[in-house]
Amino acid sequence: QLQASGGGLVQAGGSLRLSCQASRRTGSNNALGWFRRAPGKEREFVATIDWRGSSTNYADFVKGRFTISRDNARNTLYLQMDSLKPEDTAVYYCAVSLFSAISSRLENYRYWGQGTLVTVSS
Repeated sequence: QLQASGGGLVQAGGSLRLSCQASRRTGSNNALGWFRRAPGKEREFVATIDWRGSSTNYADFVKGRFTISRDNARNTLYLQMDSLKPEDTAVYYCAVSLFSAISSRLENYRYWGQGTLVTVSS
């Protein structure tokens, strides 16, 4: 139901744009989020956007560098990642929340994509 894409290898300071295609029945009235899991670490919150796309929230470590957006007509979620750092290296996951409002809580998310790998070289 969720297909993430756009990951790859990029040098520090570079940019990537992740996309997450949802099935027509998934997420149109729900908040969406991006999470990541770095090697040897737990999955952590990155960014979230409400169902209308009018409210967003970011983890402190990506504020000012990443931008989350959504296109409900295309059932697609995006994550624009700029000024990437080696510590951003992780598998990035998109997810559909149980609720319409934004949430950074992992347990509030019901459906998960398969993840896309982002590798940032120094």
